[in-house]
Amino acid sequence: MLYSILALLIATAFASAALYITLVEHPARMALPDEFALAQWQPSYARALPIQGGLAVLGSVAGVLAWYRTGAVVDLAGSLLLFANWPFTLAAIMPVNGKLNATSPAAAGPDVRQLLQRWGTLHAVRGVLGSLAAGAFVAGLPTISVH
Repeated sequence: MLYSILALLIATAFASAALYITLVEHPARMALPDEFALAQWQPSYARALPIQGGLAVLGSVAGVLAWYRTGAVVDLAGSLLLFANWPFTLAAIMPVNGKLNATSPAAAGPDVRQLLQRWGTLHAVRGVLGSLAAGAFVAGLPTISVH
């Protein structure tokens, strides 16, 4: 049960961070002029990358360990949902990240705004995957009866 709870806590942290970025930070960033929006996105991305990447891996490992110990298929499903952030990020988000990181804030214009809007839409998928993973881990927890 320890691995199940650990997987749930990590998935919840991942989903919370992803949803905060999607629902709060990115909309605030998009209210800024193009050059300032990009200037804010670049260091924010650099700081979030190791945190979110690490949480996805750790939560996935904890989910696999929970599945191994409990045999609950929902633990394996949660693990796969959380890990799905890695291939999704590499295939869909990283090309956008590369373009945004390669642009100087001073050179930002409407094309950068479009990339930032695309990034925000893609990043929202990470919040959905993390939330689904957390839901799967909750479903895998044993029910506790209180007498």
